[in-house]
Formats: sequence, C-alpha cells, structure tokens
Amino acid sequence: MARRRKTYRFPTIPGLSSAAGNDVSPPEQLATLSYYSFQRRRRDRARRRGDRPRILSFTGYGSPRWVRIFSRVLLAKPEWSEAEYLAEIVRDGVRGWQNFVSPPIAYAKVEVEVAGHRHVVRADRNGVVDVRIPCELAPGWATVTLHVEGGESSSQDVLIISDDAERAVICDVDDTVWVTALPRPLTAAWNSFLLDEHARRPVAGMPVMLNRLAEQDGGTAIFYVSTGPWNVAHTLTRFMTRHLFPLGPMLLTSWGPTEDRWFRSGMAHKVSALARLAEDFPQLTWSLIGDDGQHDPEIYTHFAHHHPGRVNGIAIRQLSATEALLAGGRAEETQRATDGVPWAYGPDGAALSFQLENFGILAPRSNPPLAWPQSVTAQEQITVAELRADYPQFTQDNP
Repeated sequence: MARRRKTYRFPTIPGLSSAAGNDVSPPEQLATLSYYSFQRRRRDRARRRGDRPRILSFTGYGSPRWVRIFSRVLLAKPEWSEAEYLAEIVRDGVRGWQNFVSPPIAYAKVEVEVAGHRHVVRADRNGVVDVRIPCELAPGWATVTLHVEGGESSSQDVLIISDDAERAVICDVDDTVWVTALPRPLTAAWNSFLLDEHARRPVAGMPVMLNRLAEQDGGTAIFYVSTGPWNVAHTLTRFMTRHLFPLGPMLLTSWGPTEDRWFRSGMAHKVSALARLAEDFPQLTWSLIGDDGQHDPEIYTHFAHHHPGRVNGIAIRQLSATEALLAGGRAEETQRATDGVPWAYGPDGAALSFQLENFGILAPRSNPPLAWPQSVTAQEQITVAELRADYPQFTQDNP
C-alpha cells in the first residue's frame, strides 16, 4: 500500500502557488517557505535598527516604444546614499558575501520616471524590479529615474535599440567572461560568497573579441546572460569595467529556492532569457557566445531550432580540463544539429575571433594583433615556443 506524502500547513506567502492552496509538500516548498520567512525576520530587524529603503539600479534595455527596467529594493543604513552603499559592498577587496547582507524588500512599490512620465510598479518577493514600460525614446543611451517611498532616488542607464538594427550578441558570463565555476551549487556559493572580484580573472582575448563585435554596424548591442543572482550585478559590472569589456544589459536571476526546487534552474533561466530577447526584438539576428561546461551548446541549439534564420553563428569557449571538472563535465559538440549555423570552438577569445572572421561574422582587422592567441588553428602548425622566439616582446598571457 502506497504511503501518503505528508503535507504541512503554513501561512500564505504571496507568489507561492500550490495545487492544494496552503498545503505545501516537503522538502522543496518547505525550503522556500523557510527561506522567505527568514528574509521577513531580517527585514523586521533591519527596520528596528532604523534602516531605510534603497534602490540599486542596473542597466536596462528597450526599443523606441518601451523600456525594460531592472533594479533591487533593499534596506540599508539611513545615512548611506546609493553611491556610498555601493562603495561599501563592492569596494576593492570586498568579499562576495557582503553583497548578500542587506535584506531585500518584498513587493515594494517603486515609481519609475521615464520620458517625462511616471509609472508605479512593484518589486517581486525578492525585491527585484523587472518590468516593461511603454514610452517614446530615441535610439541610444537614455536615463530612467526610480523612486521608493522613504528612500532616495536612483538613476538607471537604458540601452534603446533602433528598429533599424540588424544584429546583436548574447554572451554567457561564467567561464566565458570571467573564469569561475558557477554551474555547481557548492562552487557557486564559494565564488559568490567567499571570493572577491580580484580573485576572478577574465578569459584571455574575450574583451577584445566582444569589443570588436560591439563596434560593428555602427554599434551592436551586447547582452550578458548569467545564472548568477542580482546580488552580484555591481561586482560583475566593476569587473567588466576594469577589464575593458563592452558594457550592456545583464540578465541575472534571483537568489534563493523556488516553490519546487532547492536551487533555481540555471538552464531554465537562460532558455527563458533568450526566448524573451528574441520576442522583444524580432528584427535582430544573434551571435551566441558561451562555453562547453555542460549546458550552453544545448541551450543555443534549442534557440537556433526554435528561431530558424535568426542565429548568425555560435562561438563556444572550450574549458580547460580543470575548469571542465569543476563545471561538472563538458557538453558534446552539437554543431551538426543546427544546419546552416556555423560553430566556432576555441579555448580563448583570440582563437574564436580567428574563426568568426572566417565565417564573416567578425570583420577582419586592418592591422595585425598585438598578441598571439593562447592556441592557434591546427592548420597553421605554429607552436607557442616558435611564436615566442619570433616575437619576444609578446607573451602568451598578455593580450
């Protein structure tokens, strides 16, 4: 005789659905209820200390007819402005756990001022604002202002993409922009909570490749998609600024469990983010950049199948043996599964750039590179030792 699954009854939490109303089946939904109960207690303690609402804004995007806004509403010390707060939590040398200290304000009411009009929106249960607002803005960079009751205003940059734009880039972050191993939860916790931004390093040659892509066609938008939480958005922005990556909108996710999982599905987040971009900009074709740490090739193949004719090419950074081990393995090559879509494989941005030039996705450089890639194509049969002998002023690690 089958045993009935035990259920528990808790007070209703907005946004948490269940087929049985308030009846929640352990362990996944129990973890979710516990997590948000913990956050509620943190907010109560912060308010008793006198902490006040603050808005942290992130780069948004839009078209001439609408904008998509990203921000977080949290509690912070009353004497802190946004700039002082950011200097405190993401200053040089700060450890990642400090990005998670301030409690978010669930369902906070936020006023958004854009193009001379005000709109009232709500944060979600993690304090994240992710809304689309109708407006009229010219292509290029625009500024949006956000207000929260009891706190100071915050400005946000928004990239407005022209209706005449034809191409854009979607780039993974973890192991593609910076070297880390976020796919596994324990490694994700280590990188998010214990390491500061200086403990990470950029993928060799990737800033140059992305800047070259961004400069094409008079300006090509770069969208960064990561399974990382919004808590680390400013750390990521500082890292990218320091290493001269082209800035662009970031599509991150919320921290904490969902109603049916202990950990959020990074793969589901990426699939959803790509589908949303394709829907938002039906005129664009996409260059997709990621790594072979398990899921990016599969996600990009799925995108190419569901959006035929809208993928210019796919570039996959090959992880080292150590990186692949930390990431939980490698994905199988899937280039044959996407007819008509060229795939580039290489361990760094320089090797990928070489192939993207051959595919016509990246315009050839008019002058020779200032450094040689960490790896060259097999057809050239040139060893790093020979390159060093011929060009002693350059090093393998110096782009």
